[in-house]
Amino acid sequence: MTKAIHTEFWLRGPVPGIPSLLQPVAHALLQACQEVNDLMTAFPDALLWQRIAGVASPGFHLQHLAGILDRLFCYARDKGLNEAQLADLSTEGAPAEGQSTVAQLLNRFNIQIDKALEQIGETSEESLTTLRHVGRARLPSTVGGLLFHAAEHTQRHTGQLLVTARILMAQNQLSEGVS
Repeated sequence: MTKAIHTEFWLRGPVPGIPSLLQPVAHALLQACQEVNDLMTAFPDALLWQRIAGVASPGFHLQHLAGILDRLFCYARDKGLNEAQLADLSTEGAPAEGQSTVAQLLNRFNIQIDKALEQIGETSEESLTTLRHVGRARLPSTVGGLLFHAAEHTQRHTGQLLVTARILMAQNQLSEGVS
């Protein structure tokens, strides 16, 4: 069986509708979206909240991927977090209403990627150095800093998710083969 080879997004050319300086952000988000969906679509719900070797569960990573994009892009719009976002943050790592299955979490992540790409497309390059504040401590950043960090953070958690999910699936296959 041959595995489909995907050219990475950064080698596919410019993403239509995205400003030139924000192409790397769009490429990173699209790459993460593809990789997460490729692996997790067939991932069993029974393994979603399992932890191995003290690392976060796949369910946490899926929740966090969507949540962090929502929060960082909110700050980039110069908005503070609302009560729903704060509540969402406090429940990351455990099943929640509408966030307990792989399908639900993938849907939430995919919607957030679409929203992020839409916002990137509406972001002017001139605004990238505009000051923005993060969190209750109002730590300084910029529009560009927030968007690039969102892409980097998404890539980091995508890598952690993919490794953890593969280990859990391999461990599950081994245990099923033993029975």
